[in-house]
Amino acid sequence: MDGAYNTCIMDATQPDTVADWHETAFDLTRGIAAYCGCSLVGGLAKVIARHPQADVGNAFNHKQVACKLWARDKLYESCGGRFANIWIVGGWYGVLAAMFFDDPRFDIDAIDSIDIDPGVAEVAATLNDRWKDRFRAATADMYGLDYAGGAPDLVINTSCEHIADLRGWLGLLPSGTRVLLQSNDYFSEPTHIACVASLDEFEKLAGLRQIAFSGELPMKKYTRFMLIGTV
Repeated sequence: MDGAYNTCIMDATQPDTVADWHETAFDLTRGIAAYCGCSLVGGLAKVIARHPQADVGNAFNHKQVACKLWARDKLYESCGGRFANIWIVGGWYGVLAAMFFDDPRFDIDAIDSIDIDPGVAEVAATLNDRWKDRFRAATADMYGLDYAGGAPDLVINTSCEHIADLRGWLGLLPSGTRVLLQSNDYFSEPTHIACVASLDEFEKLAGLRQIAFSGELPMKKYTRFMLIGTV
């Protein structure tokens, strides 16, 4: 009887296991943002509160973050931190843009995060609200963009495994445009229609005129490949 009674007392004092996850996550991220003074985490708290449908668990998982940190650090090492206008195609929720803005090493006038999915622009704008004077989320097909007229000094595509014709897309960019490209060898993912088996294959596929950085980042289930250079 004592054992049963003690169990009842313990269960009564446990947190409600069906409490709203979003409310808990919002409180947690808001608290972390206040503690560390991080605008990016503060933006994430706003996303959780305003966009409960957003797949932030996937967007901010450790693999996604690791690949973006790698891109940010290698870009700084290869090209410095001063940019007038960066276009990120396939920008999704604008996480990479927020990571650039949050890094004091970078001096960027504007970042355009462009994605064909009309459901992500509002989320990206919320995440980057702290930098709304320098950030724009647009819904567009990257094949229909005016790269010459827009004149970005850096174009980023971290989802080349989703592009059936990488060379065809790169051919739309004016000669001399700087690019940062990522792909992987995760062939078992159905949405990855253009994976590459090696870094060498990625270099040949991209056919860049000049390469400032070429490297790979081993992950648990795949290897991420990255190129930084000019078309």
